[in-house]
Amino acid sequence: MNKAAPITFLGPADGLNCAFKWSGRCLQANVCSDVGRKRHNNEDSCLVCAPEDPKFLERRGVLFSVADGMGGASAGERASRLALETIAAHYFDPGHRGLAPVALREAIEAANEAVYFEAESSLDYAGMGTTVSVMAVMGNWAYIAQVGDSRIYLCRENVGLKQLTDDHSLVAEQMRNGLINAEEARNHLLKNLITRAVGIRDSVEVDLFALELRFGDTLLICSDGLSNMVSDDAILSALSMPDLDEASDKLIARALEAGGSDNVTVITLRTTGIPPLTHYQQGAQKVSLGPERFLTRLKKKIFS
Repeated sequence: MNKAAPITFLGPADGLNCAFKWSGRCLQANVCSDVGRKRHNNEDSCLVCAPEDPKFLERRGVLFSVADGMGGASAGERASRLALETIAAHYFDPGHRGLAPVALREAIEAANEAVYFEAESSLDYAGMGTTVSVMAVMGNWAYIAQVGDSRIYLCRENVGLKQLTDDHSLVAEQMRNGLINAEEARNHLLKNLITRAVGIRDSVEVDLFALELRFGDTLLICSDGLSNMVSDDAILSALSMPDLDEASDKLIARALEAGGSDNVTVITLRTTGIPPLTHYQQGAQKVSLGPERFLTRLKKKIFS
């Protein structure tokens, strides 16, 4: 693994629970993972990479990620952790001079290769794989890479709650094709059947998005142990809380109160100041939050 990878936090270390807090310029983050009430070990992994080197920070930003592993015994736990270690090593490789979205895609492709190779080489890890949701925050832009059905949400004033990523699952595809509605999807027997994951095939397709951040934005990266158990209204209510620590605790508590049938991992982030302006880096689809209001467009025109 690349020793230059600035891993600030990678957990859980004991296969159970973990918690971590981080704050930087104009950005605050809270990481929590809970084994839940039905599982004996935690197959989720969560990562924060905050470079201390100013050059690294300027070129790659701060990286946050959640991975939800799958496989027998300890294979899921191994897959999620190996994937995040590999992503960190490749994304922050000093020799990689490409744009951030390209680096994210190539880092996940490297993680796919690493997990797939280990699964093919060891009977203990045969068939393992993992979801991956990654966010790199660079000034006023957040670059997102997605594989699987873990999720990234935005909570913004006058926008409400918006899921920024697309689930790669059979049920989500049926919803997008208009075959079932949201209520039917929530109660579907095959809702956990994913169509894309890191490490289950020798190649992987990665979704890439870019979100322009604003002061006061709150973001959530989570495993499906949260999104399958907690309603959007309850997620919005928690993310709207003024204290980010309380918001994270509330989300975990809601999932456990609903039964805690899976591991639950959340990373909550909030822009605590006006993010420094940076140039948009091509290669990721810009997130559309719907038509802007007339007064917003007018202000942009006047002050641009």
